[in-house]
This record gives sequence, structure tokens and C-alpha cells, in this order.
Amino acid sequence: MYRSGVIMAWNVFKFCTALRGLGSIMILLVLGVVGVSYYAVVITNYGPALTAGGVDTLQALSVLISFHCLLVMLLWSYFSVVFTDPGSVSSSWRPTMDEERGDADPLTASEFQSDTESRGVRYCRKCNQLKPPRCHHCSICGRCVLKMDHHCVWVVNCVGALNYKYFLLFLLYTFLETSLVALSLLPHFIAFFSDGEIPGTPGTLATTFLAFVLNLAFALSVLGFLIMHISMVAANTTTIEAYEKKATPKWRYDLGRKRNFEQVFGMDKRYWFIPSYSEEDLRRMPALQGLEYPSKPDLPPQEF
Repeated sequence: MYRSGVIMAWNVFKFCTALRGLGSIMILLVLGVVGVSYYAVVITNYGPALTAGGVDTLQALSVLISFHCLLVMLLWSYFSVVFTDPGSVSSSWRPTMDEERGDADPLTASEFQSDTESRGVRYCRKCNQLKPPRCHHCSICGRCVLKMDHHCVWVVNCVGALNYKYFLLFLLYTFLETSLVALSLLPHFIAFFSDGEIPGTPGTLATTFLAFVLNLAFALSVLGFLIMHISMVAANTTTIEAYEKKATPKWRYDLGRKRNFEQVFGMDKRYWFIPSYSEEDLRRMPALQGLEYPSKPDLPPQEF
């Protein structure tokens, strides 16, 4: 029994590692959906309508401008999540009793309860290093991630302290873009089942039908994830911490909705809806994410 249990655990770990390869396929899938949608909206339906004149031209122009603006923001946010390190633990990090107290910074909470006071210093046996508060080990990435939310195969990366904003914007612009595509193709979808004659080749009609179904499905599914993550931002919690929060009378990281939001999106309102931070927020980034922990030189384990 023991031996079979060990084999099962080993197989599960290997399965998690194999998810890295699956992520590359998911990126191609995302680009494939974008390509099908672009072909159906721009090339097949609304691009040719620009020369129709009158109301049809104005309608096509408004759809195409909105489509391309949202597409740019979607891809910008998506690749920001893919290529941004979610946050790693410095080998020189050492905890102190007041590590989560920072009254001088407007985004750190003096009412935070220190992990060193409540649960003791955590240690990751896989990474062979100490773990800051809100840090978790990702078996897929093979390392500890700061303020880890989850590992997302869609972006081939962990979602953590430094790219969580980009992930939320990716969800937002994906929902807006897929909703726009579904609504703009809805008349063509209805005409697909009508008795009247429909212009276009069988190939273009099939592409329009496929694009509508895919975008409608993505819009409905992403909406659920977006609502869930907005509620977690409002409470300053992560997907991993959600169950822990339910068992805690007062969540120690909750600073109030406004400051919780600013901790993720930054204090400069001009940057809230783009996958970037202002220079001031970048300088404040460790404290912004509740990660400004004093570091000390490496010490023998028995000294702390």
C-alpha cells in the first residue's frame, strides 16, 4: 500500500510538470480564436461593409474601431501576463517580527498581523528556503511565488504579486472583446438559420458561425471568472487564500475596498486600465503588494 501511494504521488507530480507543455498549446488556441474572430468580423462581414455607404458604413466603422482597440488591449494584457515574472523569493530574505508593518507607506497596513507572530516562520522544503507571508510553492513552475493566486495554463505562467493586475485586465478585455464579437455577429448568426438567401461562400458562413459560438462561450465563461476575481480583489485575498479566509473571523490583509484595489492596480488612476504601472508605483511596488520585507545577510539556520 505504501509503495503504491508513493508511485501515485510521483505520477501526480509528473503530471503537474507536463502542464508546462500544455500551456504552449493553450497560447496557440488563444491566437487561433483571435484569428477566427478577426477573419469573421473584419475580413468577412464588417470590412466589406465600409464601402456600402450610409448607416451601414457608420455601423461597420464603429464595430471595427472598437474591435481593434479592444484587441490591442487584450493582446497587450495577455502577453504581459505571459512574460512578466509573478514574483520570486530572494535567497537573502529573512523575516522580522514587524515585517508587515509599514505606517510610512500609504498602501501597507499597520493592522496586519505578522505571520511570524501567528504561525511562525515558514520554510519550503522543495526550494530549501524561507517563505514570506502569502507565498506558495508552485509544483508546475518548480519554485515559490510571491502572493501566488494560481498557475494558469492559458498563460503558461503563475499568476502572482507582480502580474495579477495584468491577468485581471486580460479577463476584462477578453470579456469585452468576445461580447463585442458575439453581438456584432448575432444578426449574421440569426440570418444563418433564416429562410432568406445569405450572401457569402459556405466557408465564410461556417467561419462566422464558428466565431459567434466560440466568442459567446468565452464571454459567458470569462464573466464568471471576472466576477470571482473582482470579489477577491475587494477582499484582498487570492484563490489559494479563499478557503483560509472563510475560517478566519477577521481577514488580516483586508485594508478596505479602496486600498485593496490600489494594492493591485496602483495609486495612479491613469494606469488602472492598461497593463503597466507608473514610475512612482514601480518604486513602491514591494510595499504596494505587501512584500516589503527587510532582508538580512545569510545566517546559519540556528540563528533565526
